[in-house]
Amino acid sequence: MEKTVVKIDNLVKRYGELVALDHFSLEIKEGEIFGLLGPNGSGKTTTINCLLSLLSFDKGSIEIFGKKMTPVSYDIKKDIGVIMQNVVVSEELTVYENIDYFCGLYITDKKLRKQYVEEAIKFVGLEEFTKFYPKKLSGGLLRRLNIACGIAHKPKLIILDEPTVAVDPQSRNKILEGIQELNKNGVTIIYTSHYMEEVEQICTRIAIMDRGRKVAEGTKDELKRMIKNTETISIEALGLGEDVLAEMRALPHVYDVKYDEKLLVISCSGGKHNLIRALEVLQKRELGFGRVYSELPTLNEVFLEITGKALRDKEE
Repeated sequence: MEKTVVKIDNLVKRYGELVALDHFSLEIKEGEIFGLLGPNGSGKTTTINCLLSLLSFDKGSIEIFGKKMTPVSYDIKKDIGVIMQNVVVSEELTVYENIDYFCGLYITDKKLRKQYVEEAIKFVGLEEFTKFYPKKLSGGLLRRLNIACGIAHKPKLIILDEPTVAVDPQSRNKILEGIQELNKNGVTIIYTSHYMEEVEQICTRIAIMDRGRKVAEGTKDELKRMIKNTETISIEALGLGEDVLAEMRALPHVYDVKYDEKLLVISCSGGKHNLIRALEVLQKRELGFGRVYSELPTLNEVFLEITGKALRDKEE
């Protein structure tokens, strides 16, 4: 039976008249990479701060590892790693000293701490930079240092808040691969990002927040089935008549057909074999066609339809 690592029940947080969290509930199982998504201002950061007991709330409860979370739950906090969007390291310490400092907050045994620090350095690929000061590091290397500081004490739960913001593609891939490796080693991860392709790539389950509420939850495939457009078929074809377009519109699961004399675009909602049926219409009439391709909705399209918002439409 899967263990529940995080349980948030009926959480309410108000700032005066503003309701930041509106009876928000969430359950995360052991071993998940759980994506927590939402437009700016949706309540993601408030949720994380409440989860870490950095912020009080008006109603509800939070349990981590089956225990109630409080500001003094140090037995719980020692098993949590936090990597926030803003890099939090000391400019006065080297790479090695920074990681050693943060690890030392949890691991007092010097020999074990040295082992953990060296493993964290190797894990994020900073072996050649241990004596560098943060100001000498590139943005991508600085992000890796930030991650190393958050994972060196080997937490069971890691919260990553937009860890790949403003990094180069190579560093981004390194970070994502590292997250997946941590997960393979048994770590449960909460991941927030505005990069939908990252969430699609690594998250096992996803929740979408809006206005302090959970508006959708499931795997990426489950979320894609929640929206109207589940498949877009594009066919290059010349000279299609209105009779052909009418037959396309009459096909099962087709809800929209567009044609610009060169490209036929068919939007489908649910169903299987939509592409085969569309091609059968053309073949039956012995009509020629060129390139054919079928596209499933992206997570970004799901996000936009469910929330009705662009990702950065207002400040959080």
